[in-house]
Amino acid sequence: MSQSLRPYLQCVRSSLTAALCLCNFASQTSERHNVPEIEAQTSPEVLLNPLVIARNENERVLIEPSVNSVRISIKIKQADEIENILGYDISFLITNFHTEEMLKHKLVDFIIQFMEEVDKEISEMKLFLNARARFVAESFLTPFD
Repeated sequence: MSQSLRPYLQCVRSSLTAALCLCNFASQTSERHNVPEIEAQTSPEVLLNPLVIARNENERVLIEPSVNSVRISIKIKQADEIENILGYDISFLITNFHTEEMLKHKLVDFIIQFMEEVDKEISEMKLFLNARARFVAESFLTPFD
């Protein structure tokens, strides 16, 4: 794990732990229903302030909490810089039902482990691509020696 990744993931971990304090909250618009308020966005008073945690300009996590749900959007570094992808790469929606049925710290551990694995995979792909490019360049330049 790189030196810049460790504090970034620790900040994401502590922020997610705080944001996952969710409670059961009945919908104010539809009777006898419980909808994720971060998705419905019908009542601005139950939406909390979003939080952006950035490792650099290309890697960041957006945490959008509400009373009964949290949306976690992750923008990860790209394997190639040629094709730029706009927006966030992956999002998780966690509701109060998830935190009631599963352990909160296990949910946080899953997201952090997911981020670590993706970072490791992309780093390995970049190393392989650089090694392959070096090999191709050397084999191309061999006849000119």
